[in-house]
Amino acid sequence: MSKTILFSPVGGTDPISLANCRDGSMLHICRVYKPEQVILYMSYEVLENQKKDNRYLYCLDQLSKLQNRKMNYRLIKRPELKDVQEFDFFYHEFRGIIAEIFREMDKSDTLLLNVSSGTPAMKSALLVLRTLGEFTCKLVQVSTPERKMNENIHQGYDVATLWELNEDNQENFENRCREVWCPTLSALKNEEIIKKHIMVYDYSAAITVAKTMPLEYTERYLDLLFLAHDRQILDLKNVDQIRRKLNYDPLPIHEGNGMKCFEYALIVDLKLRRGEYADFMRAITPLLVDLLDLVLKKQCKISIKDYCRKNPKKGNALEWDKKKLADTKTVEALYERYGMDFKYGPVKSEDLVTLIKKFSADMRLIQLAENIRSIEVSVRNLAAHQIISITDVMIKALTGFTGIQIMNQIKELFSYTGIKIGSDDWNSYDKMNQQIIDAIARNSNGAA
Repeated sequence: MSKTILFSPVGGTDPISLANCRDGSMLHICRVYKPEQVILYMSYEVLENQKKDNRYLYCLDQLSKLQNRKMNYRLIKRPELKDVQEFDFFYHEFRGIIAEIFREMDKSDTLLLNVSSGTPAMKSALLVLRTLGEFTCKLVQVSTPERKMNENIHQGYDVATLWELNEDNQENFENRCREVWCPTLSALKNEEIIKKHIMVYDYSAAITVAKTMPLEYTERYLDLLFLAHDRQILDLKNVDQIRRKLNYDPLPIHEGNGMKCFEYALIVDLKLRRGEYADFMRAITPLLVDLLDLVLKKQCKISIKDYCRKNPKKGNALEWDKKKLADTKTVEALYERYGMDFKYGPVKSEDLVTLIKKFSADMRLIQLAENIRSIEVSVRNLAAHQIISITDVMIKALTGFTGIQIMNQIKELFSYTGIKIGSDDWNSYDKMNQQIIDAIARNSNGAA
C-alpha cells in the first residue's frame, strides 16, 4: 500500500560517478525518494560491470543501511543486448515491462521513471511512453553536480572506496532530482480544445472537457473556469467565493445593483459577439429596466423602489404600489402619459423612459432611452414569440441600427448611471479569458 517503485535503466555513471565521486542518477533517486522497490534494467555492458564487483546492489545495500530502511530489488537482465541505441526496441520493451509493473501495483502506489540513466534511446523511450499517456507515473531527472554532461569512466572502479568518498552520503547533500513535467498528447489536444471554447466564451463546454482530464493537468486553471462559468450565469455569490480563494478578481465593478446590471450587460455583449442575435435582442428587455432605473436615480433623483413593492410570486419583481405613488410627481407623469390606461403592475421600460423624458433636460439621454426602447419593441416580440432566424441584417432593417450600434448605445446609457466604467472594462471577459489561457500555458510548460 502506498509504495514508491523506481524503474531505472542503468547507465554509465551509475551507481557512483568515477569522475566526481557523487551519486549517479539511479542511486540519487533512491536516496531522495526512498523507494520500497527498485527495478533495474541491465544491458550487456552493465551486467558485465555487475559481475565484476556487484557495484549496483552493493551501493543500494549501503544506502539502505545509511537510511535504516529496506529496499527490494529486481533485476531485468538483458545479456544479449549490446546494441543499445535502437529506440523502437526500447519503446516496445519498456512498454511491456511498465505494463507488467502496473498490473502488480496498488492504486495508491507511485511509479518513478529514471530518465537520466541509460542511453539516449532508453531515455527517449520512457519520455514517449509518458507523453502518449498510457501510464500515470513521475519522470525524474537528475542533474550532474557540475551541471554539465557526464563523463563515463570505468577503469580502476573501486566501488567500496567510491562509496566512502561519496559526498552525497552527508546529511546536507544537494538534492539534484527534478520531476519532469511531461503532458500527454491527449492532454495537450484537450487543452487546445479548452482554449477554443474559452475564446468563444463557452465555459460550460470548457469545463466538460477539463473534467475528462486528470486533476494533475487541470488543477491550475479549473477553478478559473468555474469562476468564468458562474460569472456568466450571474451566480455572483459563488464568484465571490472563488475569487477570494484564488485571490483574483475579474469583476471591474463592485457597486451593489450597478455591479449586477453591468455584469448582465457584459453577458448581453457576449451574445452579440457570438452572433446569437435572437438571444441578444431578448436579453435587452431585463437589462433596460435595471439600466434605466439606475439612470433615473442618478440623473433625475428618482428611486423607483420608493414607489414599488416586490411581488414574491414573480421572483420579487418590482411592481408599482398605488399607495406609495399617490400624490407624487411620478404618478402624475405616468398618468400624463397613459391616462386611465396606467396599470399598477410590473415596472416596464416604457414607464422609465416616460419618466426620463419628463424629468431630464438632457436631450442626448432622452434620445438614447427612446432609441433603445424603440429597438426593444421592434424586435423583442419577433424574437420571443416566433420561430425565426434573427440576423444582424434583419435587426438593422427593423430598428435602423446594427447589433454593434445598439450595444454602443447601451454602453453610452451606462455613462449616465454614475458608475465608474472605463472603456477597457467592457473587455473584462477577454482579460479574464487571457488569464485562464495563461494558466493553461503555465500548466503545459510545467511552471511552478
